[in-house]
Amino acid sequence: MSPGRNSMMELKENFEDGGSYRSTPQELWSLDEVDPKKSKFPCCIVWTPLPVVSWLAPYIGHVGICQEDGAILDFAGSYLVNIDNFAYGAVARYLQLDRAQCCFPPNLAGHKCQNGYMHAKNGTAVTWDDALSSSMRHFGHKSYNLFTCNCYSFVANCLNRISYRGSLGWNMVNVAVLILLKGQWVDAMSVVRSFFPSALVLCLGLLIAGWPFLIGLASFSVLLIGWFLIATYFARTLLEC
Repeated sequence: MSPGRNSMMELKENFEDGGSYRSTPQELWSLDEVDPKKSKFPCCIVWTPLPVVSWLAPYIGHVGICQEDGAILDFAGSYLVNIDNFAYGAVARYLQLDRAQCCFPPNLAGHKCQNGYMHAKNGTAVTWDDALSSSMRHFGHKSYNLFTCNCYSFVANCLNRISYRGSLGWNMVNVAVLILLKGQWVDAMSVVRSFFPSALVLCLGLLIAGWPFLIGLASFSVLLIGWFLIATYFARTLLEC
């Protein structure tokens, strides 16, 4: 398997044990505490539900990644990366990442990950914020597309620049799985805000249309998930972003 890809087995192991990869950067200054009231989430991936889309597919939302000072960056539209202005509402779920599991090589000889040349070729960074800044510049010239180049693509690009958990294989699918499985809810109201609309749509659909609505909704989910799985792992040229 090429070093630039994550196998599903590697991904599963990372989620189960937090990843065995550790690097030892020279300096990692302490971070402020996560403060949802001030919308500050240092070194976190953050998630919020999307209008309409999350009503039909509550497992899909809008994601961003945060600087060391807690400011949120998110790819919210064509040629647009927001800074500390998270699109589509307040953060509902977050996951703080461990900078000690990143690779910040000062030069080709300074790689802590095992990807070496491929990491350098794909883009490296000397600090967390440097990686995010590089991804911002890259996506500042990209057209937004929900199916091929979206907010998950932006977060994956950031994680690949720092070789998080020693991997260069971050993509839309495993970023989504990471935040869904490991993400922490901000509060109980965030859970309600995320799932109440989809539960209401489901109840109304069953009441009005009956079981055909449920079958149609399930078919929509199968097609949506199938597209991202196939495009990510079997037709990667479709997702060049």
